[in-house]
Amino acid sequence: MEPPPILPKPALSLKRKGRKKYFIIASVFLGLVAWATVASLKKNEPAVNVQTEKVARHSITETVIANGKIYPVKQVHISPEVSGEITELNVKEGQFVHKGDLLLKIKPEFYKASLNQAEANYQSSLAGKTTSAANLEKAEAEFKRNKELFGQKLLPESEYISFKVANDVARAQVQSSIHQVEVAKANVDSAQDSLDKTTILAPMDGTITKLNSQAGERVLGTVQNAGTDIMVISDLSAIEARVDIGESDIVNLQPGQKAKMEVDSFKDRKFSGIVTDVANSSEGLDARSALSGNSSSQQSATLFQVRILFQEVENFRPGMSVTATVETRTRTNTISVPIAAVTARNLKNKKEGDTNSVTGSETNLVVSEVKKHDGKSVENRNKPTEVVFVLDGEKVKAVPVKLGISDDTYYEVTDGLKEGDEIVTGNLNAITRTLEDGKKIKKTPGGKDKDSEEGKMK
Repeated sequence: MEPPPILPKPALSLKRKGRKKYFIIASVFLGLVAWATVASLKKNEPAVNVQTEKVARHSITETVIANGKIYPVKQVHISPEVSGEITELNVKEGQFVHKGDLLLKIKPEFYKASLNQAEANYQSSLAGKTTSAANLEKAEAEFKRNKELFGQKLLPESEYISFKVANDVARAQVQSSIHQVEVAKANVDSAQDSLDKTTILAPMDGTITKLNSQAGERVLGTVQNAGTDIMVISDLSAIEARVDIGESDIVNLQPGQKAKMEVDSFKDRKFSGIVTDVANSSEGLDARSALSGNSSSQQSATLFQVRILFQEVENFRPGMSVTATVETRTRTNTISVPIAAVTARNLKNKKEGDTNSVTGSETNLVVSEVKKHDGKSVENRNKPTEVVFVLDGEKVKAVPVKLGISDDTYYEVTDGLKEGDEIVTGNLNAITRTLEDGKKIKKTPGGKDKDSEEGKMK
């Protein structure tokens, strides 16, 4: 049998190879065209108008601002220790009084009667003491006489014991009468004290800043109750502001720090002050609320009271509103940048440990995968970072910075910049939105420009 003839390969396979080569060439050509187009567009990308300045050293003072009220450093609330009707009121609100001046009198008749009764009981106890002493003298004489008879066997033992007991009882009665006299004398002193307390004198020099009661009103004493707050005497020669500070700032406050205070009633004036006291516990925190864990107190803001002594005294009145600016920390001759120059970006470095260069394509990177690195996730390492844009020729470089304290104008920079670096300080829209690492910029004179105005409007 003859072998089958070998047939030639079909021309179709040659056509397929030609098409494949054509597609490869076309893809490469299109890729080159796209690359050239992107490069051309990037080259022709318009520069962003910015203002710049060089990093310099400044002195920065960090402040904490808080609101509060004005109070006298020393004030006394006058409440009676005895109850009754006010029969005489010798002062009025706003009056200045000296220590020992008569403030008011409470109806004394009831307390006079109590004193008379106590004195009568005292006299009665003195008489009882005298009677007890006489009975003791008689009992001792009878006991002595009968003791001799008992020694001579002329008195039965039972009678002897009766005289002995009578003598002991008489002696005890004398001791009891002595104590009764002491009790009666104490009652007299107490009644006299209550009567004296119906007259109330000024405990200090000061001004009547509040008067809550009038003559003819009945007031409640403080012996077993809270008592009626009749008036308040204040020493207006020393005034302080009591302001509330949040828990995030209270750790930076301490006695001796300087403060500037503005009082609403004295416009366009600032008063100097010194911090005299910083609360150790928050307002509204007591043992009962701490043990019960009161939810209402937990939901409210945690505030601490700070007292600031005014260095200049004006015609202040208790209760006036005040705004205090306390100087907490100061840095002298430190590297700093304008607040407007600092912004936040989501950055990822090209190399681990490289914190000074970030490509534009890596700016605003969203990380979807969580990978562990040195105990921290990639997501945590790519959270918004505080950066400053530093000039690099005609472009800018996003440089992460570590910030310290700040005032109304500058941030302290503790790491990331050096003195003399030229940084972008305007415009606002470029810093907060437009600028990226490697972005082309154009320096313009300082002041308002179109982009800056648009950024503010946005």
